[in-house]
Amino acid sequence: MWLLLNTLRSPTLMTHMAPSAHIQPSVDSTSVFKSDLFRGKVLFCTGGGSGICRGMTAAMMKHGADAVIVGRKLDRLSQTAKELSEATGRACIPVQADVRQPQALREAAAKAIETFGRIDFVICGAAGNFLAPISGVSENAFRTVIEIDTIGSYNTIKATLPHVRASRGSYIHVSATLHYRATPYQAHVSAAKAGVDALSAVLAVEEGPHGVRSNVIAPGPIDGTEGMDRLRPKDNRSSGLSIPAGRLGDVNDVANATIFLFSDAAAFITGQVLPVDGGAEHLRTQFLPYPQAVLDPASVKGMINTKL
Repeated sequence: MWLLLNTLRSPTLMTHMAPSAHIQPSVDSTSVFKSDLFRGKVLFCTGGGSGICRGMTAAMMKHGADAVIVGRKLDRLSQTAKELSEATGRACIPVQADVRQPQALREAAAKAIETFGRIDFVICGAAGNFLAPISGVSENAFRTVIEIDTIGSYNTIKATLPHVRASRGSYIHVSATLHYRATPYQAHVSAAKAGVDALSAVLAVEEGPHGVRSNVIAPGPIDGTEGMDRLRPKDNRSSGLSIPAGRLGDVNDVANATIFLFSDAAAFITGQVLPVDGGAEHLRTQFLPYPQAVLDPASVKGMINTKL
């Protein structure tokens, strides 16, 4: 027995026997949910021309929904709408609008009703971000992020709410995990996303009796997105971050959460914030060296694309 115990304690043997971390697979929503789950339903999505919101829209369309994607760049929207329609066989129309302009969003919602006759689901996904310390971000830049993220979500709600009430539909707000703890260089986005989370919670309480649900998806480190490209240090492109799920996130991970939250399986879920981060928030480490990044910003310029 003594020999066995000491053999098991051998550093060499323990090294060889050390298990490798399990990596949670990323699956396509069609392997889990019915293909016609949202047939006859209509999605209205701001920020749907690219990135995470494009992936969320694509997933909804794969499961039968038609879609209206809203953004400022009509050429990008038109190309995305064409590609999504061809890939899914569902209708997708692009509508140019700035979420900071309430009238433009009302016109976008009217276009959705004119085309499809209803709005069942809304994704408030338009957002802006860049890296800058409080001492370096201008008042105008701070205000702009608040206007796009928080006020833009409010404007989207106001423009679509009568139609979502009529269909007893649901909202998903795309937020972040940055404000759960203080994140350097992200004061503007943290403030904006905290406002989005609060707005969704109040919407859930006020509109629940009208049959409307509202939830938040808070993506963590999602690989291949503009946000991740901006926030991850430029000299650290590996996937070896401290994430319990064993990998960086994929747009499909956010899309799958979207399908669930909009489905009837989530009928009793409202006013909630769902981080889609592989458990990263529980092991969060600063993405910039601390306190070096705040004491000497010039020393980390090579790691980030910042607007100082």
